[in-house]
Amino acid sequence: MPGFLLHQGAIVMCAHAGQATSPSPFPRVMVMGMPVTVQPVPYVVAGCAQASVPAPFCVTANWIVGALRVKAGGMPVLLQTSASVCVPTGTPLSVVTTQTRVMGT
Repeated sequence: MPGFLLHQGAIVMCAHAGQATSPSPFPRVMVMGMPVTVQPVPYVVAGCAQASVPAPFCVTANWIVGALRVKAGGMPVLLQTSASVCVPTGTPLSVVTTQTRVMGT
């Protein structure tokens, strides 16, 4: 499914309002002056506010689906429509904002 490319400045959150960021974006491909993010690198989640006490907080998030046709360094770039799963809660990430100039499929 087509969508805008995710970059280092994109705002991505877990289902419990925790901020998710890429620890190592791909520095050789830039969008809006910031490096793009690629699929094999999991995002790190900080500030997860999981309400139920016995349940764990979101710590990382793995991206399941990246771009099919757009790659950076041989790895699929992440899109606004890419699917993800937070570990250990199993909830998805939500892309709140990203750049709106470059699209991929």
